[in-house]
Amino acid sequence: MVEFTPVNLITGFLGAGKTTLLKRLLAEPALGDTAVLINEFGEIGLDHHLLERIDETMVLLPSGCVCCTVRGELSAAIKALHSRRERGEVPAFRRLVVESTGLADPFPILSTVQNDAVLRHHFRLGNVIAAVDAVNGAGQLARHPESAKQVAVADRLVLTKTDIGEPEAVAGLLNDLRRLNPSAPLWRAAEEPIDADSLLSHDVFALAGRSDRALQWFAEELAAGRRRPVDRHDTRIRAFSLVFEGEVDWTMFGIWLTMLLNRHGEKVLRVKGILNVMGASMPVAVHGVQHLVHPPVHMAAWPDEDRRSRLVFIVDGLDPAAIERSLAAFLGRPA
Repeated sequence: MVEFTPVNLITGFLGAGKTTLLKRLLAEPALGDTAVLINEFGEIGLDHHLLERIDETMVLLPSGCVCCTVRGELSAAIKALHSRRERGEVPAFRRLVVESTGLADPFPILSTVQNDAVLRHHFRLGNVIAAVDAVNGAGQLARHPESAKQVAVADRLVLTKTDIGEPEAVAGLLNDLRRLNPSAPLWRAAEEPIDADSLLSHDVFALAGRSDRALQWFAEELAAGRRRPVDRHDTRIRAFSLVFEGEVDWTMFGIWLTMLLNRHGEKVLRVKGILNVMGASMPVAVHGVQHLVHPPVHMAAWPDEDRRSRLVFIVDGLDPAAIERSLAAFLGRPA
Protein backbone atom coordinates (compact mmCIF):
# COMPACT_ATOMS: atom_id res chain seq x y z
CA MET A 1 0.00 0.00 0.00
CA VAL A 2 1.36 3.42 -1.02
CA GLU A 3 1.75 5.91 1.83
CA PHE A 4 1.02 9.42 0.68
CA THR A 5 2.74 12.31 2.46
CA PRO A 6 0.16 14.81 3.75
CA VAL A 7 0.63 18.45 2.77
CA ASN A 8 -0.76 20.79 5.42
CA LEU A 9 -1.38 24.45 4.69
CA ILE A 10 -1.08 27.18 7.31
CA THR A 11 -2.83 30.25 5.99
CA GLY A 12 -4.25 33.49 7.35
CA PHE A 13 -4.12 37.17 6.45
CA LEU A 14 -1.13 39.42 7.08
CA GLY A 15 -0.25 39.62 10.76
CA ALA A 16 -2.56 36.81 11.85
CA GLY A 17 0.28 34.96 13.57
CA LYS A 18 1.06 32.15 11.11
CA THR A 19 4.80 32.12 11.77
CA THR A 20 4.28 32.26 15.54
CA LEU A 21 1.85 29.35 15.32
CA LEU A 22 4.23 27.33 13.13
CA LYS A 23 7.14 28.01 15.48
CA ARG A 24 4.99 26.84 18.38
CA LEU A 25 4.09 23.62 16.56
CA LEU A 26 7.62 22.87 15.35
CA ALA A 27 8.85 22.97 18.94
CA GLU A 28 6.90 19.77 19.60
CA PRO A 29 8.71 16.43 19.15
CA ALA A 30 5.75 15.16 17.10
CA LEU A 31 6.74 17.50 14.26
CA GLY A 32 10.43 16.68 14.32
CA ASP A 33 10.05 14.83 11.01
CA THR A 34 8.20 17.62 9.22
CA ALA A 35 9.41 19.47 6.14
CA VAL A 36 8.48 23.14 5.79
CA LEU A 37 7.93 25.37 2.76
CA ILE A 38 7.58 29.09 3.46
CA ASN A 39 6.32 31.66 0.98
CA GLU A 40 6.51 35.42 1.45
CA PHE A 41 5.30 38.28 -0.73
CA GLY A 42 8.31 40.49 -1.33
CA GLU A 43 11.96 40.71 -2.23
CA ILE A 44 13.45 39.40 1.01
CA GLY A 45 12.17 36.47 3.07
CA LEU A 46 12.35 36.67 6.85
CA ASP A 47 9.88 34.16 8.25
CA HIS A 48 12.26 31.21 7.82
CA HIS A 49 14.80 33.09 9.95
CA LEU A 50 12.24 33.93 12.63
CA LEU A 51 11.50 30.22 13.03
CA GLU A 52 15.16 29.74 14.06
CA ARG A 53 15.22 26.30 12.44
CA ILE A 54 17.32 26.04 9.30
CA ASP A 55 17.93 22.59 7.83
CA GLU A 56 17.65 20.75 4.55
CA THR A 57 13.90 20.28 4.92
CA MET A 58 13.06 23.97 5.27
CA VAL A 59 12.70 25.76 1.93
CA LEU A 60 11.95 29.42 1.20
CA LEU A 61 9.91 30.08 -1.94
CA PRO A 62 11.41 33.34 -3.18
CA SER A 63 9.35 34.64 -6.06
CA GLY A 64 6.33 36.26 -4.47
CA CYS A 65 2.78 35.17 -3.78
CA VAL A 66 2.22 31.43 -3.92
CA CYS A 67 -1.09 31.92 -5.75
CA CYS A 68 0.51 33.78 -8.67
CA THR A 69 3.92 33.48 -10.32
CA VAL A 70 5.36 31.16 -7.68
CA ARG A 71 2.78 28.44 -8.27
CA GLY A 72 5.16 26.50 -10.47
CA GLU A 73 7.88 26.90 -7.85
CA LEU A 74 5.61 25.38 -5.22
CA SER A 75 5.19 22.27 -7.32
CA ALA A 76 8.89 22.15 -8.18
CA ALA A 77 9.95 22.60 -4.54
CA ILE A 78 7.73 19.74 -3.35
CA LYS A 79 9.02 17.46 -6.10
CA ALA A 80 12.62 18.39 -5.28
CA LEU A 81 12.11 17.60 -1.60
CA HIS A 82 10.56 14.26 -2.52
CA SER A 83 13.47 13.37 -4.82
CA ARG A 84 16.05 14.30 -2.19
CA ARG A 85 14.20 12.26 0.41
CA GLU A 86 14.15 9.25 -1.92
CA ARG A 87 17.92 9.57 -2.44
CA GLY A 88 18.56 9.94 1.28
CA GLU A 89 19.96 13.47 0.87
CA VAL A 90 17.60 14.99 3.45
CA PRO A 91 16.21 13.55 6.67
CA ALA A 92 13.12 11.44 6.09
CA PHE A 93 9.97 13.47 6.64
CA ARG A 94 6.44 12.16 6.97
CA ARG A 95 4.61 15.47 6.66
CA LEU A 96 4.98 18.70 4.68
CA VAL A 97 3.73 22.04 6.00
CA VAL A 98 3.33 25.03 3.68
CA GLU A 99 3.11 28.46 5.29
CA SER A 100 1.65 30.79 2.67
CA THR A 101 1.91 34.53 2.44
CA GLY A 102 -0.92 36.45 4.06
CA LEU A 103 -2.05 37.68 0.66
CA ALA A 104 -2.43 34.21 -0.84
CA ASP A 105 -5.72 32.90 -2.07
CA PRO A 106 -5.60 29.33 -0.68
CA PHE A 107 -7.36 27.62 -3.56
CA PRO A 108 -4.49 27.62 -6.09
CA ILE A 109 -2.26 26.02 -3.45
CA LEU A 110 -4.75 23.25 -2.81
CA SER A 111 -5.42 22.63 -6.47
CA THR A 112 -1.67 22.48 -7.21
CA VAL A 113 -1.27 19.54 -4.84
CA GLN A 114 -4.55 17.98 -5.95
CA ASN A 115 -4.09 18.24 -9.70
CA ASP A 116 -0.36 17.97 -10.40
CA ALA A 117 0.07 14.61 -12.11
CA VAL A 118 3.36 13.85 -10.33
CA LEU A 119 2.52 15.20 -6.90
CA ARG A 120 -0.71 13.28 -6.51
CA HIS A 121 1.15 9.98 -6.79
CA HIS A 122 3.20 10.79 -3.68
CA PHE A 123 1.37 13.50 -1.73
CA ARG A 124 -2.15 14.22 -0.55
CA LEU A 125 -3.84 17.22 0.94
CA GLY A 126 -3.84 17.39 4.71
CA ASN A 127 -5.54 19.87 6.99
CA VAL A 128 -5.80 23.54 6.16
CA ILE A 129 -5.23 25.68 9.25
CA ALA A 130 -6.24 29.35 9.14
CA ALA A 131 -4.98 31.82 11.72
CA VAL A 132 -7.29 34.80 12.31
CA ASP A 133 -6.30 38.03 14.06
CA ALA A 134 -8.83 38.87 16.82
CA VAL A 135 -7.88 42.57 16.67
CA ASN A 136 -7.92 43.21 12.91
CA GLY A 137 -9.74 40.13 11.60
CA ALA A 138 -13.22 41.63 11.17
CA GLY A 139 -11.93 44.48 9.04
CA GLN A 140 -9.74 42.17 6.99
CA LEU A 141 -12.67 39.85 6.28
CA ALA A 142 -14.73 42.81 5.12
CA ARG A 143 -12.07 44.42 2.92
CA HIS A 144 -9.99 41.54 1.54
CA PRO A 145 -11.51 38.58 -0.35
CA GLU A 146 -8.38 36.52 0.33
CA SER A 147 -9.02 36.72 4.07
CA ALA A 148 -12.57 35.40 3.68
CA LYS A 149 -11.40 32.57 1.43
CA GLN A 150 -8.69 31.58 3.89
CA VAL A 151 -11.31 31.21 6.62
CA ALA A 152 -13.86 29.43 4.43
CA VAL A 153 -11.49 26.70 3.27
CA ALA A 154 -9.98 25.92 6.69
CA ASP A 155 -10.30 22.58 8.47
CA ARG A 156 -9.08 24.23 11.67
CA LEU A 157 -9.35 27.84 12.81
CA VAL A 158 -6.90 29.40 15.27
CA LEU A 159 -7.98 32.74 16.71
CA THR A 160 -4.96 34.76 17.82
CA LYS A 161 -4.54 37.88 20.01
CA THR A 162 -7.77 37.35 21.95
CA ASP A 163 -5.87 38.48 25.03
CA ILE A 164 -5.65 42.01 23.61
CA GLY A 165 -8.90 42.12 21.62
CA GLU A 166 -12.08 43.79 22.86
CA PRO A 167 -14.54 41.11 24.03
CA GLU A 168 -17.45 42.52 22.02
CA ALA A 169 -15.31 42.73 18.88
CA VAL A 170 -14.07 39.17 19.39
CA ALA A 171 -17.65 37.94 19.79
CA GLY A 172 -18.68 39.67 16.55
CA LEU A 173 -15.68 38.20 14.74
CA LEU A 174 -16.61 34.72 15.96
CA ASN A 175 -20.06 35.17 14.43
CA ASP A 176 -18.43 36.18 11.14
CA LEU A 177 -16.18 33.12 11.22
CA ARG A 178 -19.07 30.79 11.85
CA ARG A 179 -21.01 32.24 8.93
CA LEU A 180 -18.06 31.61 6.64
CA ASN A 181 -17.08 28.26 8.10
CA PRO A 182 -19.65 26.59 10.38
CA SER A 183 -17.83 23.27 10.74
CA ALA A 184 -14.18 23.94 11.57
CA PRO A 185 -13.01 23.43 15.17
CA LEU A 186 -11.65 26.66 16.65
CA TRP A 187 -8.83 27.26 19.12
CA ARG A 188 -7.96 30.47 20.98
CA ALA A 189 -4.18 30.52 20.80
CA ALA A 190 -3.66 32.91 23.72
CA GLU A 191 -5.99 31.11 26.11
CA GLU A 192 -5.61 27.38 25.58
CA PRO A 193 -2.91 24.87 24.69
CA ILE A 194 -2.46 23.99 21.05
CA ASP A 195 -0.65 20.80 20.13
CA ALA A 196 0.34 19.46 16.77
CA ASP A 197 -1.79 16.34 17.07
CA SER A 198 -4.94 18.39 17.68
CA LEU A 199 -4.40 20.51 14.59
CA LEU A 200 -2.96 17.95 12.20
CA SER A 201 -4.73 14.68 13.07
CA HIS A 202 -7.57 13.33 10.90
CA ASP A 203 -6.05 15.44 8.17
CA VAL A 204 -7.59 14.12 4.96
CA PHE A 205 -8.77 17.22 3.11
CA ALA A 206 -12.46 17.06 2.23
CA LEU A 207 -15.18 19.47 1.23
CA ALA A 208 -17.85 17.75 3.32
CA GLY A 209 -19.46 20.13 5.78
CA ARG A 210 -18.07 23.28 4.12
CA SER A 211 -20.21 26.33 3.49
CA ASP A 212 -21.81 26.79 0.06
CA ARG A 213 -19.50 29.77 -0.46
CA ALA A 214 -16.40 27.62 0.05
CA LEU A 215 -17.72 24.97 -2.36
CA GLN A 216 -18.38 27.64 -4.96
CA TRP A 217 -14.88 29.15 -4.64
CA PHE A 218 -13.25 25.76 -4.92
CA ALA A 219 -15.28 24.87 -8.01
CA GLU A 220 -14.36 28.20 -9.64
CA GLU A 221 -10.68 27.61 -8.93
CA LEU A 222 -10.72 24.15 -10.46
CA ALA A 223 -12.55 25.46 -13.53
CA ALA A 224 -10.14 28.34 -14.00
CA GLY A 225 -7.12 26.02 -14.03
CA ARG A 226 -4.06 27.77 -15.38
CA ARG A 227 -6.01 30.46 -17.20
CA ARG A 228 -5.79 32.85 -14.22
CA PRO A 229 -3.87 36.10 -14.63
CA VAL A 230 -0.36 36.26 -13.23
CA ASP A 231 -1.31 38.64 -10.39
CA ARG A 232 -4.82 38.97 -9.02
CA HIS A 233 -3.97 41.28 -6.13
CA ASP A 234 -5.03 44.90 -5.84
CA THR A 235 -2.22 46.81 -7.55
CA ARG A 236 -2.18 49.27 -4.63
CA ILE A 237 -0.83 46.51 -2.39
CA ARG A 238 2.90 46.23 -2.77
CA ALA A 239 5.81 44.75 -0.88
CA PHE A 240 9.23 46.28 -0.51
CA SER A 241 12.25 45.87 1.71
CA LEU A 242 14.80 48.11 3.39
CA VAL A 243 18.27 46.82 4.23
CA PHE A 244 20.81 48.97 6.03
CA GLU A 245 24.24 48.68 7.59
CA GLY A 246 25.33 49.51 11.11
CA GLU A 247 23.60 49.45 14.47
CA VAL A 248 20.16 50.95 14.98
CA ASP A 249 19.21 53.34 17.76
CA TRP A 250 16.27 51.48 19.30
CA THR A 251 14.66 54.58 20.80
CA MET A 252 14.67 56.51 17.53
CA PHE A 253 13.42 53.49 15.59
CA GLY A 254 10.60 52.97 18.08
CA ILE A 255 9.49 56.60 17.79
CA TRP A 256 9.56 56.40 13.99
CA LEU A 257 7.58 53.15 13.81
CA THR A 258 5.00 54.43 16.30
CA MET A 259 4.50 57.62 14.31
CA LEU A 260 4.27 55.71 11.02
CA LEU A 261 1.57 53.36 12.32
CA ASN A 262 -0.32 56.12 14.11
CA ARG A 263 -0.60 58.09 10.89
CA HIS A 264 -0.84 55.32 8.27
CA GLY A 265 -1.79 52.23 10.26
CA GLU A 266 -4.71 51.27 8.03
CA LYS A 267 -2.37 51.28 5.02
CA VAL A 268 0.55 49.42 6.61
CA LEU A 269 -0.73 45.88 6.23
CA ARG A 270 2.44 44.49 7.77
CA VAL A 271 5.97 45.44 8.75
CA LYS A 272 8.31 42.72 9.91
CA GLY A 273 12.04 42.76 10.37
CA ILE A 274 15.28 41.84 12.08
CA LEU A 275 17.27 44.71 13.57
CA ASN A 276 20.90 45.06 14.61
CA VAL A 277 20.17 47.11 17.72
CA MET A 278 22.82 49.23 19.36
CA GLY A 279 24.07 47.54 22.54
CA ALA A 280 22.45 44.16 21.82
CA SER A 281 24.60 41.18 20.90
CA MET A 282 21.73 39.33 19.20
CA PRO A 283 19.14 40.55 16.69
CA VAL A 284 15.77 41.95 17.69
CA ALA A 285 12.71 40.87 15.70
CA VAL A 286 9.97 43.48 15.20
CA HIS A 287 6.47 42.99 13.86
CA GLY A 288 3.63 45.45 13.30
CA VAL A 289 0.21 45.03 11.73
CA GLN A 290 -1.75 48.19 10.97
CA HIS A 291 -1.97 50.12 14.28
CA LEU A 292 -0.77 47.19 16.38
CA VAL A 293 2.92 46.75 17.27
CA HIS A 294 3.89 43.45 18.84
CA PRO A 295 6.45 43.37 21.68
CA PRO A 296 9.97 43.02 20.24
CA VAL A 297 11.53 39.58 20.47
CA HIS A 298 15.22 39.13 21.31
CA MET A 299 16.30 36.23 19.10
CA ALA A 300 18.66 33.56 20.40
CA ALA A 301 21.14 34.01 17.55
CA TRP A 302 21.69 35.61 14.17
CA PRO A 303 20.18 33.40 11.44
CA ASP A 304 23.23 33.78 9.19
CA GLU A 305 26.42 35.78 8.74
CA ASP A 306 24.56 38.86 7.51
CA ARG A 307 24.45 41.43 10.33
CA ARG A 308 22.51 44.06 8.41
CA SER A 309 19.08 45.19 9.59
CA ARG A 310 16.26 44.05 7.32
CA LEU A 311 12.69 45.35 7.19
CA VAL A 312 9.93 44.04 4.93
CA PHE A 313 6.79 46.12 4.37
CA ILE A 314 3.48 45.27 2.74
CA VAL A 315 1.52 48.47 2.21
CA ASP A 316 -1.69 49.63 0.58
CA GLY A 317 -1.19 52.77 -1.49
CA LEU A 318 1.85 54.17 0.36
CA ASP A 319 4.99 55.37 -1.41
CA PRO A 320 7.97 53.15 -0.45
CA ALA A 321 10.42 55.98 -1.17
CA ALA A 322 8.66 58.26 1.34
CA ILE A 323 8.87 55.58 4.03
CA GLU A 324 12.55 55.05 3.32
CA ARG A 325 13.28 58.78 3.47
CA SER A 326 11.47 59.23 6.78
CA LEU A 327 13.27 56.29 8.41
CA ALA A 328 16.62 57.54 7.14
CA ALA A 329 15.91 60.98 8.61
CA PHE A 330 15.10 59.52 12.04
CA LEU A 331 18.19 57.31 12.06
CA GLY A 332 20.42 60.10 10.78
CA ARG A 333 21.68 58.34 7.69
CA PRO A 334 21.30 58.87 3.93
CA ALA A 335 18.24 57.34 2.28
